Amino acid sequence: MSAAFRISAALWDKIHHFASFPQTGVSLQQMVLFGQNPSQGTLLKASQFLAEELPVRLAHRVKELSELPHGLSDMPSIRKVQNWYAQSFEELITFPPIVLPPDIRQALLAPRAETPLPESTPNPAMRHLDPDPDALAHLSSPGTFNRLRLRVPLDRRSVRSFTSAPAPRRPPPAPVHLRRYYADTESVVRWPPQVQDYNARFTKVLEAIKSRHDPTVTTVAQGILEWKRSQNARNINLDIQAWLDRFYMSRIGIRFLIGQHVALNTQQAHEDYVGIICTKANVHDIVHEAIENARFVCEEHYAMFRGPPVQLICPPNLTFPYVPGHLSHICFELLKNSLRAVVERFGLGEDTVYPAIKVVVVEGNEDITIKISDEGGGISRSAIPLIWTYMYTTMEGQGIDQDFQASDFKAPMAGFGYGLPLSRLVSRVVSLVWSGLV
Repeated sequence: MSAAFRISAALWDKIHHFASFPQTGVSLQQMVLFGQNPSQGTLLKASQFLAEELPVRLAHRVKELSELPHGLSDMPSIRKVQNWYAQSFEELITFPPIVLPPDIRQALLAPRAETPLPESTPNPAMRHLDPDPDALAHLSSPGTFNRLRLRVPLDRRSVRSFTSAPAPRRPPPAPVHLRRYYADTESVVRWPPQVQDYNARFTKVLEAIKSRHDPTVTTVAQGILEWKRSQNARNINLDIQAWLDRFYMSRIGIRFLIGQHVALNTQQAHEDYVGIICTKANVHDIVHEAIENARFVCEEHYAMFRGPPVQLICPPNLTFPYVPGHLSHICFELLKNSLRAVVERFGLGEDTVYPAIKVVVVEGNEDITIKISDEGGGISRSAIPLIWTYMYTTMEGQGIDQDFQASDFKAPMAGFGYGLPLSRLVSRVVSLVWSGLV
């Protein structure tokens, strides 16, 4: 059980070792190359990539959680999250490697002409995040607050050569410049049964890890509340705010990779889907669903028969490659804010006539813009610097259930203080995926 999990000294050695390596970026182009029906060999190479990559990312998070400033690492909820990450890390590094027949192994190791990837087009709006491309290439950079830079080896062949542990059974990883999430394996026509078995077992491990980390957002938020009570603080410090941005950015990227891999291995082939990525995501349908969900939450929260109307102005056939769940989440959070503002400004009453909230979607030459406007009174000028701050909310009396176990996308009407900051991070992660930085 994760509740009784403890990080041993030997495991800490491995965590620190893995945390000394940078992460390898994965682009949306690579993910889409899998197609609707990837071969078991292609899925095997992706499984092996994640078996090496995810421990590196998890190790960064465990190490960072142990080094948080102002005593935040000592909060019970933060320690709980740290143990979850360490347990997932241990499960991945101890997962037994596949044993392949010599001919299959040789075919996988043989040099081949890799499928060329299209050039990435950086999003100019994202340049302010980090002008250093090397820093962007590993979003899960170590969060040491003493500004010490960790050693970044040129070769990852020694990634599992521990001085305090026995020699691993797993073959060493390839160098960074040779590692790749997508690999063409069409040269092998028939794959032995152990390949499919390995993919299935590894997928189950990823599903268990994803489920374990479902309540991470609310548990970290609970840890922040514990820290604020212990320090008698009203707001969080800037360094904690920066850490939360890094932590949740890395978390979204990790769950993106896990969700994509699980979907590739478990879901039935669909014409417009590659894993969780919809190659023809219909903006009108996604936004309309978010509107219905937000209005339902609003009506339930305020005990209303009918909430404020929402007018959607969007071309019905506008599509683009995206993760529908991410776009739905962003629109849902913004619409909740608009609905709440309108209801609280015009009041509750059977005869109240609410002005319509407008959602306008426009396709430009390089992007798609979604604008949500309402007549709820706007944001106070003094509150604008705080709206992107975690745990900031204008609704009082909303707490976090200690036993909350739902996923990140089930939230109250307001009061959590995470809607806007997390929505911004989700949009940033997807933008960075286009450039191969996640």
